[in-house]
Amino acid sequence: MSWFKRLKEGIQTATKNKKETPDGLWHKCTRCNMLTTVKDLREHLYICPKCDYHTRISSADYFDILFDGKYTRLFDEIVSVDMLDFKDVKSYEDRLAEAYKKTNLKDSMAVASGKVNKYPLVIACMDFGFIGGSMGSVVGEKISRAIDYAIVHRTPLMIISKSGGARMMESAFSLMQMAKSSAKLTLLAKNGIPYLSMMTDPTTGGVTASFAMLGDINFSEPGALIGFAGPRVIKETIKRDLPEGFQTSEYLLEHGFLDFIVHRNDLKNKLTDILACFDIKKSDAEPLEEAV
Repeated sequence: MSWFKRLKEGIQTATKNKKETPDGLWHKCTRCNMLTTVKDLREHLYICPKCDYHTRISSADYFDILFDGKYTRLFDEIVSVDMLDFKDVKSYEDRLAEAYKKTNLKDSMAVASGKVNKYPLVIACMDFGFIGGSMGSVVGEKISRAIDYAIVHRTPLMIISKSGGARMMESAFSLMQMAKSSAKLTLLAKNGIPYLSMMTDPTTGGVTASFAMLGDINFSEPGALIGFAGPRVIKETIKRDLPEGFQTSEYLLEHGFLDFIVHRNDLKNKLTDILACFDIKKSDAEPLEEAV
């Protein structure tokens, strides 16, 4: 006799007694559709174990991956203002309120200072979850202040881009951030402070046309979409098929727009090697300001 024997046919649990899978317990890969637990995905640095797809992650996740434990959050008090009383389907104020509630973020960029294997580094990281990572006045101001902080403390700056481009609700105020961030990066270069630009999926629009492509070293994660206009828009405009892999990080590397592509598992060690090449001194000092 087999050790297992079905006693009753069919599913016996009443619908009202069935338990739903808790939110946030499972993750479905957007590329291969593989299901994995969020816990396992987090342990693999949010990389799909089947297809190696690098899932989009937040600024807080990057800070946890890269920094040696404690780090200092900077400029969190800056928030967006509806200067134009903008309204389309919803008002800009309503969109901001929804984004605050959904993401628990102040805007689409967060800045922090800490140590990467004891090397000091300021990281400004974009959050795609906040209105598509769009670049508004707050993003430009945070980049500006991060550069000032890096100059004062003689600390390298790294910007992690993840954005759909300029924030249309701020109109010309958003576009002005392209010139503002580019000018401030020139000041950083004049002071001899290294600037590392890391592009993740997606990096498009005005972000690509400004600070994302101005690094002393430009690099990205595998498979990232990087460009100005998206491939669908370009294809519809020129009425021609695009090359295979067009606007992926691998395509850009092949055509000389990137210095290298780095796997998320290797990112921290790669940054350590880069900072050592710039002759940055290690430090055991704890952050001077309130740390996270």
